[in-house]
Amino acid sequence: MAAQLLQMSPIRRFLLLLSPAVLVACISSQPYPASTPLPQPINPPKVRAPQVGQQWVYNVRNVFNQEIVDVVTERVVSITPQIRIERSGIKAGPLPDEIQGPWGYILQDPHWNPPQKFQQVLPAWPEQLVPGWSGFYQTRYQVVGYPDSSYYWGLNVSALQWEGVSVPAGQFPVLKYRNEAPYFTSNDFSRVVNYRQEDVWFSPEIGRWVIRRSSGQYLWSGMSWGSPLWEDFLEWELVSWK
Repeated sequence: MAAQLLQMSPIRRFLLLLSPAVLVACISSQPYPASTPLPQPINPPKVRAPQVGQQWVYNVRNVFNQEIVDVVTERVVSITPQIRIERSGIKAGPLPDEIQGPWGYILQDPHWNPPQKFQQVLPAWPEQLVPGWSGFYQTRYQVVGYPDSSYYWGLNVSALQWEGVSVPAGQFPVLKYRNEAPYFTSNDFSRVVNYRQEDVWFSPEIGRWVIRRSSGQYLWSGMSWGSPLWEDFLEWELVSWK
């Protein structure tokens, strides 16, 4: 990464290094999920193993105006040789699948646009369910359906704290963690700087996240972080599970 930064122009390098602080301040100004701090479990709980038929239903909300833009159902449809999670929205209809293999490691991530297929799997949640744990991962991804090109992806995963949250599906003890991808390359070559962040409230009991809050911003040539372009800023909230 240091070599990549040195190869950039001074202005672009400055913007890239400045971006996380600026964007976190902007993101944090939006309404945020209520939660209660919880003590760390003496023994980190085990994550529920996948089984065919497991299902999670989410309200997907636009954080800017709080409008529910869709209700998405995610269902485990196979567990060998990989875990495949089939997805569909009431409004959007069929959505790209999520693929894990092994459980807890993402091979195909459909939650960003466009969906990504990684050359090496990445953790779907922190590898250790302990606040203070962190990891940095580098790989390349292809856009699903377009295997001829690949792009750099760097991901920071940080476990923050145990919390209690309440959603339509009930009350859950969860591990809050943060994903950041501040240095990735977009398949859209007009985007010269890219940043994505998500806060995730993960429930080992259900093997899935209870709340997921994702945002992304980017610049075209000549732009500054004072007026970036936004990707969808969405919050997923669990409605039911089985």
